[in-house]
Amino acid sequence: MSLTLADEIRGRLGELSPAERKVARVLLAGYPAAVFETVATIAERAGVSAPTVLRCASRLGYRGFPDLQAALRSELDARNASPITLYAATETSEREAAAQPSSPGTHLGEQSALVQQAVSQTFEEVTQHEFEEAVSLLSDPKRRVHVAGGRFTHLLAEYLGLHLSQFRDQVNLLPHKDVERTSFLTQLARRDVTVLFDYRRYETDKTLIAELARERGGKVIVFTDPWLSPAAAHADVVLITQVSSNSPYDSLAPALAVVEAVVAAVLDRIGDDGHERMKEAERVARRTGLL
Repeated sequence: MSLTLADEIRGRLGELSPAERKVARVLLAGYPAAVFETVATIAERAGVSAPTVLRCASRLGYRGFPDLQAALRSELDARNASPITLYAATETSEREAAAQPSSPGTHLGEQSALVQQAVSQTFEEVTQHEFEEAVSLLSDPKRRVHVAGGRFTHLLAEYLGLHLSQFRDQVNLLPHKDVERTSFLTQLARRDVTVLFDYRRYETDKTLIAELARERGGKVIVFTDPWLSPAAAHADVVLITQVSSNSPYDSLAPALAVVEAVVAAVLDRIGDDGHERMKEAERVARRTGLL
């Protein structure tokens, strides 16, 4: 997966002159909208001359500022891609592949290789600091944990929530009904951790929930794709997972793998208390005929 324009800018800050770094910081502070401002406006905000803005774009590897803006437009097209637009791209690739001889099982083999590569890349790119911070927050017995997902990612949210609830208290899934959800969100507090799953096409309510949780003084963990959910702007921890797939739908396999890694690490951090709660839950389930 290629880097976003924001990643490229951050990665090259050290190569820029002090004046050019002012331009870069203006672009990052208002990303992505700031990139589409006029050169004159950006120069005024950065307190530099217009030629400095143009030199910054050149130093970042672009032929000019319009070229930099064109790169961002392409990135935003990818960020907002839907299954319909991805289907058209996939269909074209499949037609091209169909012209080449293939053996039975080729599709399965290609998918296997793609998923393995995406999972491997995800684990390489998730920073140890972000992962450990997520584990620390989710294993803190003094914190309530709230989990919410989207159209498809609610499955990941439920998967995480159900596992956590087996070995720690105060784990809640965000209710679906409006009245219940409103009541639930009204109770968000400073000691709470809100975990959100938000992948393209991003859902506005996830950003609003993240914003509300931070306003209440709580912590926010966001699972998202390389293009970053807007909710990430309000997050304390952002866990980015790859979504590469040979179908019109993004793959959630890498995200599931990271969720399972988080669950294992949280259980290990909680230790004996978590094990005892699991045993008690097992006893209650058997006594009430749920097992």
